[in-house]
Amino acid sequence: MPKSKVVIVGTGMVGMSYAYSVFNQGTCEELVLIDIDKNRAEGEAMDLNHGMAFAPRKMKIYAGEYSDCKDADLVVITAGVSQKEGETRIDLLNRNAKIMKLVVNDVMKSGFDGIIMVASNPVDILAYVAKKASGLPSGKVIGSGTSLDTARLRYEISKKINISVSNIHAYILGEHGDSEFACWSNAYIGVKPMVDVIESMSEITFDDLESIHNSVKHSAYEIIKRKKATYYGIGMTLESITHAIINNENRIIPISVYNDGVYDIDPDLYIGLPAVLNSAGVHHIVKLKLNEKEQVQLKESAKILKDILDQMEF
Repeated sequence: MPKSKVVIVGTGMVGMSYAYSVFNQGTCEELVLIDIDKNRAEGEAMDLNHGMAFAPRKMKIYAGEYSDCKDADLVVITAGVSQKEGETRIDLLNRNAKIMKLVVNDVMKSGFDGIIMVASNPVDILAYVAKKASGLPSGKVIGSGTSLDTARLRYEISKKINISVSNIHAYILGEHGDSEFACWSNAYIGVKPMVDVIESMSEITFDDLESIHNSVKHSAYEIIKRKKATYYGIGMTLESITHAIINNENRIIPISVYNDGVYDIDPDLYIGLPAVLNSAGVHHIVKLKLNEKEQVQLKESAKILKDILDQMEF
């Protein structure tokens, strides 16, 4: 396997679920944990190292500093703050944007020239902040975007029709949030379009598509209601994106990317779109042929993100 180094900034539940996934799958050779609470980062590194005897690959895991980012292939940022009582969404966004800028500035001071992946929410907004703060090419700054939502969609379809999730090819696009939408016009089961599957199977009807989408859109709320937070799913999702980058896979994943005019929406924003990922970052955005409804949904989602950006302080 290629030599590789990944740095995680933020050792909360998301950061450590990701770290645990990377460790268990032997995704990289060196894993660095950075947190404002250095003791916590050290404790997490110790805990992971104690499982090294059962790992699929020898890995160097340790609590580090921003200077350790210098020769990293990938820096994954999961750090952020939660909303205070009485605080507006824009106030929270501005606070998280300040944290993101501070983190990215510290990363860049090390001489870092790899890929930055943002997992902190709202991911589309904070990926944009990271891109502006880093000065890196847009293809080297990404967000987790709608990759987890897409994994949830594939699972829900698989459960409904009783076909392996690995044979489900469908995307959630747009904002990682309430305005996201399922791109049904480009959904396939194996090589069979979803429309043909519905017409040939009794397990699913056209009426089921909306309920499947709603299950996906509200799944995070349902999980949070039951266990206060979501972290395993995003941890595995981030590992999958990392695997595609480290192994130069040219894999198509719906992530938060800088549109740059590929789709007919505002070009100066980050939004969930399918992109080809390799060791250099985003090779290119895949332009899907969207139907009329989906074009409207993408534009509406982009407008929501643009309106938020226009209200923020940069």
